[in-house]
Amino acid sequence: MGTMTKKSTMTKKKLISSISQEKGLHPNDVRNVIQAFLDRLTESLAEGERLEFRDFGVFEVVVRKQKIGRNPKNASVPIVIPARYAVKFTPGKKMRKLIEKAEKVAVEA
Repeated sequence: MGTMTKKSTMTKKKLISSISQEKGLHPNDVRNVIQAFLDRLTESLAEGERLEFRDFGVFEVVVRKQKIGRNPKNASVPIVIPARYAVKFTPGKKMRKLIEKAEKVAVEA
């Protein structure tokens, strides 16, 4: 499995502009919907809910177990990394296929 070359970053501002132009909507309307979506997504995850979007993917909160780390400058001293909650994203079938297709094109180039 190869790595994709770094291209550009899609920011919220760019996303709003792109959707606004594509759908002919005012940027403020698009901004309000995107922000409401992100707020609700965050609230749902904070409440421990699992979010599933068909063909896109699944967001869920998982517990990362406690582990022992090492300081690279002083490897003899163990550092305890406490257990913590983290958000896990699993891409859906459609997204996975599109990414694999893009990766194959990037590797061949």
